[in-house]
Amino acid sequence: MKLLYSSLLLCSISLFLPQGQAQTTSGKRQLVWADEFNYQGLPDANKWQYDIGNGCDQPTGCGWGNHELQYYTDRNPKNARVENGTLIIEAHREAMENSPYTSARIQTKGKGEWRYGRVEIRAKVPAIRGSWAAAWMLPAGKAYAQGHYGGWPHSGEIDIMEHVGYLPDSLFGNTHTLKYNGMHGTDQPGRFHLPEASTAFHTFAIDWQADKIDFLVDDIVYHTYHSHSQYDIWPFDQPFYLILNLAVGGAWGGKHGVDETAWPQRMEVDYVRIYQYTQ
Repeated sequence: MKLLYSSLLLCSISLFLPQGQAQTTSGKRQLVWADEFNYQGLPDANKWQYDIGNGCDQPTGCGWGNHELQYYTDRNPKNARVENGTLIIEAHREAMENSPYTSARIQTKGKGEWRYGRVEIRAKVPAIRGSWAAAWMLPAGKAYAQGHYGGWPHSGEIDIMEHVGYLPDSLFGNTHTLKYNGMHGTDQPGRFHLPEASTAFHTFAIDWQADKIDFLVDDIVYHTYHSHSQYDIWPFDQPFYLILNLAVGGAWGGKHGVDETAWPQRMEVDYVRIYQYTQ
C-alpha cells in the first residue's frame, strides 16, 4: 500500500514471474510475536492500533497520497473486528468526513517492531473492481513513515502482499526506496499468479535478512530484493512495523474505476506470525 503510487507501476510488472522454489534459510526460526485471533471483538489493543481518517492530515495529502476513497475508522467493529478466529477488515460504501467509503487500517507501531526475520500473514482478499488489500511495513521512526534515513521513500517500505481487485488472479510483493519507488516508476515488484486469492486462504510472507528480502506465497519464493551498500537502495537495516488495511479506489486500486454496487467487501486474516532466526 504505497504512500505514493504511480499509475505507471503496471508497466514495470506486466509479465508474470515464474513460480519459485520452496524457501530455505539457515538457522532455526523462533516465534517472537503473533496474533492468532482466537478471541472475539475489536483487535487486541496490546498488539494493534489504528491509522484514522482520510489522510488529509498527512504530508502526502488526502487519500493517503494515492487518491483513495475510504475513511479509516477508529475501534469500529463494523470495519475491524475478530470473530470465529479470524480478523475481518471490512470496507463499506457509506459517507464519512467527505469520504464515500469507510474501512480500517491497523498497525503495530510502538507495539511490535522488528529488524530482520520472517513475517507471515495468512489471509484471503476481496476481488472486486476498486478493492486494494495490503499487508506491508514502514520504518518505525518518530514521524509518519519517518525512519533512520528520513521520510518516505528515503527510509524504505516493504509490501509483503498487495492485491487489487481488477487483477483478481495476481498477487504482488515489492520494496520502495529512494532509488526504486512507485512514484518514479522505478520500483522492482514481483508478481505471483494466484487465481484463488479471493476464495481460499494463503500464506503471504517475507524472509528478511541482512543481505536480501525474499517474498513468498505458501512457502514459494517468487521475488527477491538484494541488499546494497548505498542507503538509497537498501535502507532495510532498521526496525519496521506491520500494517494491515483494505483501501477503496486509489491510483492503483481504482485504475479501472470502482464497482459501487459490490460493497461491503472484506479482507480476512487467519493469523499473523513474526519469527526471528537463531544460528
